[in-house]
Amino acid sequence: MTTPRSILITGATLLPVADGAPETIFDGWMLVEDGIIASLGEGEPPRVDAHVEVVDVAGAFVAPGFVSAHSHLFTSGSRGLGVNETLYGWCTAMFAVTGAATPEQIYWCTLHGAFDMLNNGVTTAFDFTDGRLAWEPLVDGRRIDDGPQELRPLQYLTRQADAKLDSGIRFVNSVMIDDTVGTRDDVLTRLGEVVAHCESLDRDFMLRAAISGAGQWSPNPDCAEIEVEAMRRFGLINQAHLLETREAVELQREKFDRYEAAGALGPDFIFGHFIQTTPDILRRTAEGGASMSWQPNANGRLASGVAAIPEIRALGIRVGMGLDDQACTDISDPWQNMRMGMYAVRATTGDPDSLSTADMLRMHTLGSAEILRLDDRVGSLEPGKFADFVVVDPRSPDIGPLWEPMSSYVLACGLRNLKKVYIGGVLRSVSGDAIDPLAAEASRQIHRILPEITTGAPLASAALAGAR
Repeated sequence: MTTPRSILITGATLLPVADGAPETIFDGWMLVEDGIIASLGEGEPPRVDAHVEVVDVAGAFVAPGFVSAHSHLFTSGSRGLGVNETLYGWCTAMFAVTGAATPEQIYWCTLHGAFDMLNNGVTTAFDFTDGRLAWEPLVDGRRIDDGPQELRPLQYLTRQADAKLDSGIRFVNSVMIDDTVGTRDDVLTRLGEVVAHCESLDRDFMLRAAISGAGQWSPNPDCAEIEVEAMRRFGLINQAHLLETREAVELQREKFDRYEAAGALGPDFIFGHFIQTTPDILRRTAEGGASMSWQPNANGRLASGVAAIPEIRALGIRVGMGLDDQACTDISDPWQNMRMGMYAVRATTGDPDSLSTADMLRMHTLGSAEILRLDDRVGSLEPGKFADFVVVDPRSPDIGPLWEPMSSYVLACGLRNLKKVYIGGVLRSVSGDAIDPLAAEASRQIHRILPEITTGAPLASAALAGAR
């Protein structure tokens, strides 16, 4: 792993996204010592020793790296599929590409996805690893095949964690508990093996282990109870896909009741998507202290709906944002994700004050860090936090004068303006290309691997595999 750096950023338009800090700091500077933000301010920067690298960004924005609170990194090679499908049909099309992968093959898929996020300004990601049980097609929210299922090897999970570590992105590693195979003790023992592997990794990068709540998918009526026991035994947070799609809404609402009855709702529990809610469900969520992760790009792509974000926030429910599957976000663009969410909510409410640009940036940075219980380490530019930041140049291409810098950053900037991505003060990506040579190798590998193992997806790029 690259050694953290000491670096002084000067000439910046800083967007700290820190509670109590100015929204914008003009002519700003930021001092990073050994990968941690030491100080920041406006005007004349401090004098530094010769070992400190000085980088003048010439007026460019310097903002926190994005935190994707909901990601499926292994899907990065499965884009462009199921375009006329809603959630369950799209899953069947997407999983046809990776369903037969070995542990080493899924390693390369995950590595490719991690670099893709990093190149697009995401410095921390909550990652739902692909599980030890292969995808089973669903109809009306229920599995078609209720027969016995075969578990993939433990290494199928651990190699996905290894891939994220090797990319240099910070991450939360989340796994499903595979509660339909074996006894409850078997389920918890298997989970403990994955948690132990994660906790053996560099904890400056593997920030937390988590559960991928299986309530939406599992036919096991005890699923929620097992997940709560696992959370308490291993000290895990849990993010459950729920009330995501217009399909099987009543069944999903019943599963919300199961989570509540099991005692899951609380600060360590996150609802992913959470679109097909009711006022009563939102009230009970707020009273329980749970939070949600919002994926507007994916929700639009899959025709899932628009989450009631103004009502959710008004109840005090914490909201973060995620880029979801790269296979249903298509371009892992956090600026597009913010704009899509803001525009969809405003179009739904008819109220241009329903979400501000500052709201959007906070939800995709510090807000996401808060729901992941990582806001003491990432999500904003504050002394004592990791120096994870992006350099975004509004003059290349030129977007004009910065009348309202925050609004210009959220609404007029994007991947075309993203010039540099730093993690721990170390430059990791320049103009969309990772510095690490492993990124190019990951690209070569997935173009070779995926056409060989696909179980039915049309791959127009298969002919290109031999050219890479």
